[in-house]
Amino acid sequence: MDTHKTYTVEEAKRALEHYCAYQERCHKEVQEKLRSIRMIPEAIDEVIVHLLNHNFLNEERFAKAYVRGKFKFKNWGRNRLTMELKRRQISRFNIQTGLKELDALDYYGVFDALAERKYNTIQESNKYKKKKKLADYLLYRGWESPMVYEKVNELIK
Repeated sequence: MDTHKTYTVEEAKRALEHYCAYQERCHKEVQEKLRSIRMIPEAIDEVIVHLLNHNFLNEERFAKAYVRGKFKFKNWGRNRLTMELKRRQISRFNIQTGLKELDALDYYGVFDALAERKYNTIQESNKYKKKKKLADYLLYRGWESPMVYEKVNELIK
């Protein structure tokens, strides 16, 4: 979208339908997009209501897709997923619904594989520094502390 062009409400609706159809979006992203094309608050509300009514915008669907995508491609744990969804102003209910997309067996399998892969790349002879590097990496990715410390102690003795 050209930010210098002015849009009518109808043009904005069509443009944002395409924006939402291309990839799941949350309300915050849509609001930012509408602000970036200099729509007035009343027009922003009208476009968002239109997108909601025509099912282009759905926070629950966004939360589910976001969790599946970031888990699958970035190997993020529950903590990071929750934090990122909160940053996008997703409701607690929809965050919980999104996290239900994570299969328990997949979750632990991905965690184990990620931990092993990172462990094998850490070039550090001091075992305490190696433990810290591995723990920091896994915690940054949002994996739960008890899992992280148990795995670190299992891999580095």
